[in-house]
Amino acid sequence: MATASRPRIKLPEGASVGEIIEIKALIQHVMETGNRKTADGKPIPRDIIHSFSATFAGNPVFSAEFGSGISANPFIAFSMKVPGPGEFELTWVDDQGNKTVEKAVLNIVAGPPPG
Repeated sequence: MATASRPRIKLPEGASVGEIIEIKALIQHVMETGNRKTADGKPIPRDIIHSFSATFAGNPVFSAEFGSGISANPFIAFSMKVPGPGEFELTWVDDQGNKTVEKAVLNIVAGPPPG
């Protein structure tokens, strides 16, 4: 069974409305594929993060479904155009039924988006 630990979530320190930003998350999870066996030959049950979703201000912005090919401690990154102030809610569920929800506030700065 995976040991839960706090993921690392990286957002820009501040963003302007209309700016395209990148959101990054590093999730610590063993991601056991179910293909390995213990020393006495018994199969180790599969335990992977099988779904990940992100919302911003209550609206879905990203989702993914994973299979046994996903690495341990997966790194997830996605981009979005900032619609205004809000909070990200990142959620993932593993095969054991453990659901993790992490929140992060995006700080909005005044002015037009860069570029």
